[in-house]
Amino acid sequence: MGRNYGLGTIAEARALLMLAFGKEKAKAIAKAVEGPLTAAIPASSIQLHPNAVVILDPEAAGDLKFKKYYQQQSSHLAMLLPRGLA
Repeated sequence: MGRNYGLGTIAEARALLMLAFGKEKAKAIAKAVEGPLTAAIPASSIQLHPNAVVILDPEAAGDLKFKKYYQQQSSHLAMLLPRGLA
């Protein structure tokens, strides 16, 4: 079960942490992270947030087009992630 937040809440947050696990989340994550900014997908506003972190398991990251790029950019954080998530 997750929590849902609107555009205003996301925009006003000092920091954002999005966690998603499982392949049933893959399409929603891809839309939020790589899709167009749209009110139909409030989570897409994280693309504009200056302090957002998205942590996914391999299944939730399955539909990301630029998955390898994200992995390269975040490799320095791998030591902070639980085994199997890095």
